[in-house]
Amino acid sequence: MSGAEKSLTHFDGQGHAQMVDVSGKPVTDRIAVAQGAVRMEAETLALITEGRAKKGDVLAVARLAGIMAAKKTADLIPLCHPLPITKVSLDLTLDPTLPGVRIAATVKTSGQTGVEMEALTAVSVAALTVYDMVKAVDRAMVIEGIQVMLKNGGKSGRYEAKL
Repeated sequence: MSGAEKSLTHFDGQGHAQMVDVSGKPVTDRIAVAQGAVRMEAETLALITEGRAKKGDVLAVARLAGIMAAKKTADLIPLCHPLPITKVSLDLTLDPTLPGVRIAATVKTSGQTGVEMEALTAVSVAALTVYDMVKAVDRAMVIEGIQVMLKNGGKSGRYEAKL
């Protein structure tokens, strides 16, 4: 089925927004991995690498912000289900070829719906935190490439992004 042929489950027959009823779905192990990046000036990356950011350890703060954001996704995205998240991890990698910070989030649960939104939220908030921590020296930073790389579990099975 193509993307255009699939129905939008967050709307009822009258076109009103609704939270999808997942009560009939089985509980399965689910995982989602999302990624993104913050592109910046090489000098800004050096500031982060050398630990000279005035607000503190940029990567540690961004990692915590991403974890916290994943746990609060249902509070931020109106039709997301609150989920019993069993794992959230964020990898923040300094990349001089970008230059910038690459961010990957992995989120797991055993539940009736997936954790793609939680992984995307974790990456987004971690990227925003990196921006916030060093915006005083580089307002031209760009947050880019936020996407789901892997989703597994549930009725629709496995999805892997094509690179």
